[in-house]
Amino acid sequence: MFRRNNIASRIFQRQIYTPAPGTSVYCARRFYENLVPSCTIYDVECPDQSFRKFTDDGQYLISFSRNQQDLVVYRPTWLSFSCKEEDCDAHDLPPKAKRFESFFTHLYSVSLASCNELICKDFFLYMESNQYGIFATSTPPIHDAAANGGATQGVPYIEKLTFHLIRLEDGVILDAKVFHNDFVNLTHNMGVFLYDDLLAIASLRNQTIHIIQIRDSGNLVDVRAIGAFCREDDELFLNSNAQCMAFPDKSKLHQLPGNNVQNGTHLSQPNQEDSLLSGIKQRLLSFIFQGISNEEKDPALVQFLDRQHLLIKFGSVDGGVSRNADQHPAFLAVYNMETTEIVAFYQNSAEELYLLFERFCDHFHTASKNSVYMNFISSHSNNIHALEQIRSVKNKASSQFMKKMLGSLPYSCQSLSPSPYFDQSLFRFDEKLISASDRPRQSTDHPIKFILRRQPCSLKFKIKLGPEAGSADGRTKKIASFLFHPFLPLALSVQQTLFLQPSVVNIHFRG
Repeated sequence: MFRRNNIASRIFQRQIYTPAPGTSVYCARRFYENLVPSCTIYDVECPDQSFRKFTDDGQYLISFSRNQQDLVVYRPTWLSFSCKEEDCDAHDLPPKAKRFESFFTHLYSVSLASCNELICKDFFLYMESNQYGIFATSTPPIHDAAANGGATQGVPYIEKLTFHLIRLEDGVILDAKVFHNDFVNLTHNMGVFLYDDLLAIASLRNQTIHIIQIRDSGNLVDVRAIGAFCREDDELFLNSNAQCMAFPDKSKLHQLPGNNVQNGTHLSQPNQEDSLLSGIKQRLLSFIFQGISNEEKDPALVQFLDRQHLLIKFGSVDGGVSRNADQHPAFLAVYNMETTEIVAFYQNSAEELYLLFERFCDHFHTASKNSVYMNFISSHSNNIHALEQIRSVKNKASSQFMKKMLGSLPYSCQSLSPSPYFDQSLFRFDEKLISASDRPRQSTDHPIKFILRRQPCSLKFKIKLGPEAGSADGRTKKIASFLFHPFLPLALSVQQTLFLQPSVVNIHFRG
């Protein structure tokens, strides 16, 4: 089916042919081989803002004001203009069509940050079922803070960190969750994960994982906190046990040598911070001990990231705070929240874990049940071309290859674009220059080519960051970000220098 590259022929073939069962969506996605963003408007006049991403359903474009105080939301709209000439294709776009407002409609601006807070522009999560957006504001981190109140030494300190739940339809702030004297790594959503209506927030400073439920009514409800305690009644049990130790049965005190109630002596209450490990660490040590004692291991116990299981990374402080976490030794554990048990434990260089990662990569990318487009993200477990590529790199790489690959686990939530132009069964491109990941990359003066995967393997379109390639000053380091719409042939390329100069925004679309 679809042997021809002409889109009119493909539409005719779609009418007379029936795809094989279960392949209708894949056949429909073949149309993107003809619908490509082949036109570019360079250096578009647009507001001086920090553009974050399109939502996974394509309904909104999220951006933040340059001073990181306001949330600005746009609705993507398709370019439309009239041409009175006979041969419209030979003419350039009119000046009015080259504006940012021709592609995006401003919906609203909402002030999120107050006083000395700033919006965390690297953080944003989207709940597609309710069209809720989760944003964060915080005071500046203090890196040389003292570890008071049982906090972890070496972890930065944030006086106030606020998570905001916003209805993106109209910009109404529905609820907020505030953390005081804490630290959560929000770079690329690393410390927060959203699965359906459950939100997991990892507090590095207090070594606690907060599980919060997002209700349909727009409320953030605390479900549990995993860290010092694993079950809801752990704290009550320990406090009751401590009281029994502090106030034993008076009728038996005379039988104990060295105890004289009349002289005012009594048993002292133990210091729980000094004598006990946190609940989650006790579970981890118990699992390691059982694994050493038992010769056989049951691989069926491993289940990754559903409503009951969390994939938790244990490591050094530097590994939790640093952006290059793969350079630090770490361990990965699968934790069952219902039974409070550790069901699997690996070092981040274990070959067994890498084989699971290679074969079942999609299980680590847990997408929402309501998200249709996220099911088609290419990985080496669902795409033969991606698998061949990673195995080729593995054969050429050093002994640290597995550790580097596993260093990305747990995956950052909603960090991959579902755009069909990153589907490796449709197009081939240089992943060193561009990929589905939303992380910025080193800018290049050379055009990024998207080549048709199947025959005749022709060049379909190019993403170019400027009209004059090679004329830029090579001494100035530039960073480029690419924001692709999840299903429209529309993309933004944002180029910025490291000296807080205004960004250069290009719009790539199908002309």
